[in-house]
Amino acid sequence: MNNAGTLDLRDLVLRFAGQEQALLTIPSLKIAPGSSLGVRGVSGAGKTTLLHCLAGIARPTSGHLLWAETDICGLQPDALDRWRHQHLGLIFQDFHLIDGLSVLDNVLLPAYFDRWQPAAVVVERARDLLAAVGMETFDRSAAVLSRGERQRVAFARALLLHPDILMADEPTASLDPEHRSQLGELLVSMARSQGATLIVISHEAELLMRLDRCVTLQQGHLSEDALPRPVGGAGVALTP
Repeated sequence: MNNAGTLDLRDLVLRFAGQEQALLTIPSLKIAPGSSLGVRGVSGAGKTTLLHCLAGIARPTSGHLLWAETDICGLQPDALDRWRHQHLGLIFQDFHLIDGLSVLDNVLLPAYFDRWQPAAVVVERARDLLAAVGMETFDRSAAVLSRGERQRVAFARALLLHPDILMADEPTASLDPEHRSQLGELLVSMARSQGATLIVISHEAELLMRLDRCVTLQQGHLSEDALPRPVGGAGVALTP
């Protein structure tokens, strides 16, 4: 298995300027490649900020975030952009689709960073991913999509370049129960089928129970959750 999805977090502290108490204080978090972790907590607990730290979008005040052998806390902006492009697929809470582009072109957006005209094999993969998430029409404008359809497109886009790491922020929020269950199962199954390490921020117990482990973020600290787990779940170690 590719080890690029291995996380070794050490002594992470994040404190905003002028803030006396740290928003995040996490001594240790380890995630094995190909495993899945859910993070839950009340609104304002810092879950999205933690996800942004793990993705290199927010820089901690101190500490180390090693993905495989790369400490992303020490990367310069250009190198960090390259690392994200090579290893990370992100699903944002609001999906960040471009309404003026078609469904297919939205999925192909990550490929345009490499070349203006994506290779035929990449275009074919985009089509296959869209079919896998249940999108049958590829030339529709993103502007006319329902929230559930936008979510499916975001899933496909995040997986386009075979990322070692997949992160999702509230990926089933604001959906009706039927679509929430379907898309939650789809996200987990697609990540597992590609061997990607999956980290999910969510309030949804049904989605969190599909993952190998779940932790709760409270007052800046992580604690392992007591949600029931499927037999054989493994891969995440947490040091309080």
